[in-house]
Amino acid sequence: MKEVLLISVFMKRTLVLLSLWFFIWFPLEAFCSTGNTSSSSNPKVINIGALFTLNSVIGGATKPALLAAIDDVNSSPNILNGIELKLILRDTNCSGFIGTMEALQLMESDIVVAIGPQSSGIAHVISHVVNELHVPLLSFGATDPTLAYLQFPYFLRTTHSDYFQMYAIADVLDYYGWREVIAIFVDDDYGRNGISVLGDALAKKRAKISYKASFSPEDPESKINDLLVEVNLMESRVFVVHVNPDTGLNIFSVAKRLNMMSGGYVWIATDWLPSYLDSREAVDPSTMNLLQGVVALRRYTPDTNLKKRFISRWKNLKDKGSTGPGGFNSYALYAYDSVWLAAHALEVFLSEGGNLSFSNDPKLRDTNGTTLHLSLLRVFNGGQQLLQTLLRMNFSGVSGQIQFNQQRDLIHPAFDVLNIGGTGTHRIGYWSNYSLLSIVPPESLYTKPPNISSSSQHLYGVKWPGETSKVPRGWVFPNNGQPLRIAVPNRVGYKEFVSKDNSPQGVKGYCIDVFEAAINLLPYAVPHTYMLFGDGNRNPNYDEIVSQVAQNKYDAAVGDITIVMNRTKIVDFTQPYMESGLVVVAPVKEAKSSPWAFLKPFTKEMWFVTAALFLFVGVVVWILEHRINHEFRGPPRQQLITIFWFSFSTMFFSHRENTVSTLGRLVLIIWLFVVLIINSSYTASLTSILTVQQLTSGIQGIDSLISSSEPIGIQEGSFALNYLVDELNIARSRIVKLKDPEAYLRALNLGPKAGGVAAIVDELPYIELFLTSTNCLYRTVGQEFTKSGLGFAFQRDSPLAVDLSTAILQLSESGDLQKFHNKWLTHTECSIQINQEEENKLSLSSFWGLFLICGIACVLALTLFCYRVFTQYRRFSPEDEEAEVEEIEPSRLSRRSILSTSFNNIMEFVDRKETEIKEILKRKNINESKQTSHNSNGQASSPT
Repeated sequence: MKEVLLISVFMKRTLVLLSLWFFIWFPLEAFCSTGNTSSSSNPKVINIGALFTLNSVIGGATKPALLAAIDDVNSSPNILNGIELKLILRDTNCSGFIGTMEALQLMESDIVVAIGPQSSGIAHVISHVVNELHVPLLSFGATDPTLAYLQFPYFLRTTHSDYFQMYAIADVLDYYGWREVIAIFVDDDYGRNGISVLGDALAKKRAKISYKASFSPEDPESKINDLLVEVNLMESRVFVVHVNPDTGLNIFSVAKRLNMMSGGYVWIATDWLPSYLDSREAVDPSTMNLLQGVVALRRYTPDTNLKKRFISRWKNLKDKGSTGPGGFNSYALYAYDSVWLAAHALEVFLSEGGNLSFSNDPKLRDTNGTTLHLSLLRVFNGGQQLLQTLLRMNFSGVSGQIQFNQQRDLIHPAFDVLNIGGTGTHRIGYWSNYSLLSIVPPESLYTKPPNISSSSQHLYGVKWPGETSKVPRGWVFPNNGQPLRIAVPNRVGYKEFVSKDNSPQGVKGYCIDVFEAAINLLPYAVPHTYMLFGDGNRNPNYDEIVSQVAQNKYDAAVGDITIVMNRTKIVDFTQPYMESGLVVVAPVKEAKSSPWAFLKPFTKEMWFVTAALFLFVGVVVWILEHRINHEFRGPPRQQLITIFWFSFSTMFFSHRENTVSTLGRLVLIIWLFVVLIINSSYTASLTSILTVQQLTSGIQGIDSLISSSEPIGIQEGSFALNYLVDELNIARSRIVKLKDPEAYLRALNLGPKAGGVAAIVDELPYIELFLTSTNCLYRTVGQEFTKSGLGFAFQRDSPLAVDLSTAILQLSESGDLQKFHNKWLTHTECSIQINQEEENKLSLSSFWGLFLICGIACVLALTLFCYRVFTQYRRFSPEDEEAEVEEIEPSRLSRRSILSTSFNNIMEFVDRKETEIKEILKRKNINESKQTSHNSNGQASSPT
């Protein structure tokens, strides 16, 4: 009996081995084709493949969607003309190796289109296979942005790339004003490449990823716990979680235990989280409790009738697997549309004469001893044509419009912005690459002009972790027990600003009081410690202090640090708490009185124009008055004297000639007003020159200092050295470094010839203290030639710099800054200024408006006068002129002809008195009347 059983078992095993050997060495193609090329001109069945992980969140929703799509296509009489689509499923089992093997086996089935996979890592490998075999790969779940058509021409994504999702997250972060985030992601192609794009997107918003925390999907919770403990010690409190939906909840479970889901934290999840929640019909309350306050993105699909009908069928779809009726998520829509996309493309492909044929690839040959059977992988001859057909497709699917742009991405990428709270998710807005953040569906904006301005970005309110509606600040001081390291310059001079102290604080001064007051205004504690920089024997180099802050040797620098361009390139400064700027200080002496001081009020140009205008007005008034005013008539010599006398006597309003003509009086009134202004200005300026003490210096300002070759003193450690050498091109050998006010005083007293300096260039706050300490023996010369301010330096992108700037403004508005200034920096105003003669002189620019008005009035008056004289001259009769001249001036008749229209006659006419001209014109009118009457009577008495 035992022998019979043994024989039976042996026979069964033999049959199984023979069967396996038969199928390995005699594959299906041997029964169907005997050549290198197989084709089917009128196929009855077309194979398409699907490759994904069946037992996963995405796979659980994808499988029933794909089967439903195959049934719908095969049952529809409007597509493929009765040709049946056959779906061949392969399970990748969340393994790259198994996925690759399954893909190779799938390709042995002569499929014309492959759908999947959901994993970006597997998609990278399979894309090489489909490229070689010319089989289009429609991926509904591989969202890695680096899966580009340039490298993988047969890869076609039927969902939206994570490229757009990462830019959506960057816009959300920018909307709330967060500048630093921590990225938590799975360490694979999907996670790494997505976070890389997020970093690029944030850089465009002047934000950054401060730390990248990666982990493996196989890591236990203990490693995730260590990872979150590490990031919790950092400054940023904004976390972006980009992981897989099957293992992502472990992050929030550990974060909840570490109290990282409380107030002050911000958690933003990519679409993996909504996919997980949507795939559950009823989410466990304990799970929802982990996610309170989380903001997440979900791929947006319009609420069309197609989508609603598909969702209503979901409960009745066959083979939904173990996911239950709640297994639906957005990936089911994209998978469903992928099948329809393939069906539409195949119909067009066949109608255009496409041939479903395959041929052997000569590069895929079995080598001796191999059992891989690469020769079974055949090239789809119509792959390129079918790919181009797929790219041309344009139809409405359950996920929206299926149409590809030039980059082979689906058009109109958009996302829902969700907030998880209570027992579910709440939509707080939308994001699209057309209008960015909005509270209206994206499709309603596509017909309007795009508007991506900051004022047009809107989201509804959010319930953040900790059940608060207040937007979290997004950062805290690192919870690693280390206070803020603040560098303080250990000054030798001007210790009123900052100096060493024996108190527990260790430092004191104006800058310290301002900083402490600003810190106290912040709504949070700032633990900090002051660290002196410098040996105390000489002033430290302030550029070096700033550089060490940028190098992370210090967290900040507090002191009298000037905000200059080269420093702002490496650190961030607060709002200036004190204005500053470079000035020049030089020795001065009292200016000697000059016998020509009465000429100083006006410039040379002003004197010249004023004198010319006096003469011009005198000539104009003489012309206007000469014909009717006997005071302006007489011999030429007398008339010339009258013009000069009248012109300059108006300066003192002592002119004795009366003006008779209307035009002359008009000109004189305007001119007297101009004279009044000139006299008043001259008197005021001359009084100031003669009564106010004037000081003078050989150095007139920075320009005269540059042109000289004398030594210049500066404060040790100041930025003035680089400015004078690099910007003003002053030789470094001329610069003398001085460490305190006493050194300033000695150098100025010695002078350039005795080893001192000709002048000192320093910032105004220091100079004010220096002048006070010397009882105003020295003065600033020239103008302040730079504008800057004093501020506190922080490392780049430090949020504390922004908050302290607001606090400094509050101190300024409340008057506390002035109180600190009065406490530490009281100084005596040196009111006596250096004599700046050229600057104090009255120039033509101050009076050209008055001169212009007066000139226009004179020109208009002359124009009207000439017009009137010309009109009278035209009415003048030659015969009357001759008769009158014989009576009045018979001697002139012999010298020139009355009928002559020469210039002399015109001038003689103008020179006559107005009364004579009027008398002649009156007689002319009477004679013309008599002549007209006589002619009329003579014509009446003549015979007819």
